[in-house]
Amino acid sequence: MDEIILINKPSAMTSFGVVARVRRILSQRQGKKVKVGHTGTLDPFATGLMIVLTGKRCREASTFSKLDKVYEAEIILGKISSTGDPEGEITEGALQKPSREDVDRVVGDFVGEIWQTPPIYSAIKIKGERAYKLARKGEQVEMPKRQVTIYSLEVIDYQYPSLEIRAHVSSGTYIRTLAEDIGKSLEVGAHCRQLRRTKVGSYSIEQAKTLDSLGIYS
Repeated sequence: MDEIILINKPSAMTSFGVVARVRRILSQRQGKKVKVGHTGTLDPFATGLMIVLTGKRCREASTFSKLDKVYEAEIILGKISSTGDPEGEITEGALQKPSREDVDRVVGDFVGEIWQTPPIYSAIKIKGERAYKLARKGEQVEMPKRQVTIYSLEVIDYQYPSLEIRAHVSSGTYIRTLAEDIGKSLEVGAHCRQLRRTKVGSYSIEQAKTLDSLGIYS
């Protein structure tokens, strides 16, 4: 089996967990172990499009991982998370409520080439080990800055403290970091509460299947 399988990842599941379930059901059907891999990690709290490759298509993983992506996210202003998402320790930020004009101005400032410092709770490897594993051990983790491109950034809705955005970004962009940086620019702090990936290159979430529809929960 040399296939591209588009999966609509549910929340509260790791990308590794998705791959493991796909591998299990395909291996059962084939009567032998099937090679399965994915082309870009989604955080456990995140949902949406995952491209899963099987067999010889796994060799193309790096090509798929370099494709642009589109995300929809809900950012909560005035609340700071130790991990940048709802799974971390949440603390209070500033109490002021940014106006819609301020939000539009700040969001617009992030369009184009920008520098990001990826979150320490990420799958990036530092000296051969995943950054999140080092962080969980209590070790100091220094994340190198990287340049990414925000092709477009749209405010879908703003009802304080909830800010909903749609972002078309280059590979390597962290939406959690973008949410935190928007909060810092607004001087209130913020974290990403919900995240959904809707496109990878020309592949869309509308083309994806749920794990349930593939029989992977059976």
